[in-house]
Amino acid sequence: MEKDKEFNTLSEEEQQELLEKYDPEAGTRKLKGVLGWVVFFGLLTFSLFQVYTAIFGVFTAQIQRSIHLGFALSLIFLLFPANRKKKKSGKFQIAWYDGVLALLSIVVGAYWPVMFETIVMGVGRLSTLDFSIGILAVILVLEATRRTVGLPITIIAVLFLAYGFFGPYMPGFLSHRGLSLERLVQTMFFTTEGILGTPLGVSSTFIFLFLLFGAFLVKTGVGQYFNDLAVAVAGRSVGGPAKVAIFSSALQGTISGSSVANVVTSGSFTIPMMKKLGYRKEFAGAVEATASTGGQLMPPIMGAAAFLMVEFIGGGITYWDIAKAAAIPAVLYFAGIWIMTHFEAKRIGLKGLTKEQMPNRKEVFSKLYLLLPIVAVVVLLMSGITVMHAALYSILLCIVSGFLNKQIRMGFAEIIGALVDGARTALSVASATAAAGIIVGIVTKTGLGLKLANGLIDLAGGEILLTLFFTMIASLILGMGSPTTANYVITSTIAAPALILLSVPDLSAHLFVFYFGIIADITPPVALAAFAAAGVAGGEPIRTGITSSKLAIAAFIIPYMFVLSPELLMINTTWTEVIWVVFTAFTGMIAISAGVIGFWMRKVFIVERIVAVVAGLLLIYPGAISDYIGLGFFVALLAIQYLWKYKKDQPVKSLQA
Repeated sequence: MEKDKEFNTLSEEEQQELLEKYDPEAGTRKLKGVLGWVVFFGLLTFSLFQVYTAIFGVFTAQIQRSIHLGFALSLIFLLFPANRKKKKSGKFQIAWYDGVLALLSIVVGAYWPVMFETIVMGVGRLSTLDFSIGILAVILVLEATRRTVGLPITIIAVLFLAYGFFGPYMPGFLSHRGLSLERLVQTMFFTTEGILGTPLGVSSTFIFLFLLFGAFLVKTGVGQYFNDLAVAVAGRSVGGPAKVAIFSSALQGTISGSSVANVVTSGSFTIPMMKKLGYRKEFAGAVEATASTGGQLMPPIMGAAAFLMVEFIGGGITYWDIAKAAAIPAVLYFAGIWIMTHFEAKRIGLKGLTKEQMPNRKEVFSKLYLLLPIVAVVVLLMSGITVMHAALYSILLCIVSGFLNKQIRMGFAEIIGALVDGARTALSVASATAAAGIIVGIVTKTGLGLKLANGLIDLAGGEILLTLFFTMIASLILGMGSPTTANYVITSTIAAPALILLSVPDLSAHLFVFYFGIIADITPPVALAAFAAAGVAGGEPIRTGITSSKLAIAAFIIPYMFVLSPELLMINTTWTEVIWVVFTAFTGMIAISAGVIGFWMRKVFIVERIVAVVAGLLLIYPGAISDYIGLGFFVALLAIQYLWKYKKDQPVKSLQA
């Protein structure tokens, strides 16, 4: 639409350049000719294999996962160059060693299906060929992860492998018997505790289908529709463009698995709007980065981590339990950003978009049917249908809704394109979950998780708040530079056990580490989403990251709240308790936002700011006494603000009289 062109200052090439700079997943070769067709049909076959197993049933775990891995690794080595700088220089051809690595990946992927009976009959004894294939699988996974996801998770996986091998030489409580090289290889590739473990298992079933679902949604035009709907809903309000960014990114997060990708795609539209209205570059970038990162916390998909959570927590917990539990914290997170941007807009006197800049609301709301597939996912999962079938039915609904859209007719070519795009998106997830499986395997074999948990608790002296603080720091560090799925696997394996040992409910513990692992994307010094937003806005990266952390203050408070008060996650509670907790939390966020921004109905002075933050923390902290004291402070501050407004308006009214 024309209004998009008015605000969108980044071309597709500039968006791609930013993506490649901050998101390794975007740095693929642009293959043409025979190689281009080979990759195209490889991606298409990958998707068709996954759809086939979703319809007719998955194979044995080792076979399903190894085929999934073989597809992913071989395509990664064809698409992702070993050195991204070479790609930028215009050398798009595949190096000979990438062709060799792709062929070796096919061998690794085919090994379990071909040798299944022989491996099983071997009862854990590895032949020379088995050992060689196992070593090769580990090397290929590490290199593929480096290319698609980056160095942080690759280094962590290598360190864990070293820890497993050099166990007897580790200091203090970290010491263990050690794993021989043969035992290490066996664990990594010939059990379901390593590379072929639960993370890759979830990638080869649920996650792939939902990534495919996201690709089909994009083909229906829902991505652009999110922007149009956000403008129609929030564009005219105070500081409208910032609220558009928040609303749009919350919607984008329902289908996106990448904070950086969300920043660049929706930010190329919302950030120029905010700058044109009068927001500072750093603030405009921070709003988009914070909102886009929060999209990973938003049900129903939560960056695909929700499906891993089902498997990791176990105990009969369902996907719907997790989505329901995450709903209120996610709403509070976005409410906190919304309130802060509202106060900032009032502080500097910003208005909303003009009537001429607004889209035709009637036209926008007439396309609400484009959201039907997302609604269908939620309804189907609530009805108790399996996750895989819910994804399949939702994909079919995407095709139907795409056909109804006159501007975008989803024909055969678009369906094929969505299958290819979905497989392409899944490559980095497959490599990341395989690498995460290495970490989980070492933790399981060495008991490292329990050792680190006891270490954290001892460091905190057994105090729950101190343990939460140390766990937060650990999750922020572990989450730096990792994609959502791997992020959750690492933090839940290493950091969550400490909280569980202190009798924190499993779901609260896992969501706690997940939250802090995710907001590492906007927490300096490694704040990829904030840095990408600074690139779009032309702002200073570190300052944008600091502003993002300030706007995301809710994300630093809410996890503590739902650990200390599980009612927020709707665990073993009544609706009356939930409503009260949400009310006090929302009120607390208003007070904290006023204190942090320094504006409410007027400028908030330093003493008032301190009182406002204290009142907000008391309201958010669970407990009747703290709630009543905080509410008292809040009402007093509100009364002061209203009295000031009343006195200010009086002379005007008298003059009019």
